[in-house]
Amino acid sequence: MRTPKKSFVKPQSAVQSDINVTPLVDVVLVLLIIFMVVTPLMNADLAVQLPEVSDAPAPPPSPGEKTWVVGLTPEGGLTLNDEPVDDADYVARLKAVLDARPRGQRHVFFKMDARAGYSRLVTALDGAKSAGAEELGVLTD
Repeated sequence: MRTPKKSFVKPQSAVQSDINVTPLVDVVLVLLIIFMVVTPLMNADLAVQLPEVSDAPAPPPSPGEKTWVVGLTPEGGLTLNDEPVDDADYVARLKAVLDARPRGQRHVFFKMDARAGYSRLVTALDGAKSAGAEELGVLTD
């Protein structure tokens, strides 16, 4: 007679309290690679010319040369040398002023109220560039 085979079943192991870190490491490495690829693409350069520091006073402007200052009021309105300007007339009036000046002297300065929106300043800067301004400056206190 044959003796029946006994099958042994392993007893179930105790609860494993260790964290499986392999998926966590995989996710972190994938995120690291994504950030390494995307970060160089996020660098947007903006050319800024900073004035040189000088102890000598600036020469006074010639009597015929008028400095043009575009102002932004707290409500977002535009002014051209403290004279209110309509949005539709802004570029045309500034273009007429700048066309009367020789090349190399088409400078426009901007004076902005802190309560005016940043997008409004960008719109004014773009308008001045399209009107023919060669250099744009921002006045500060």
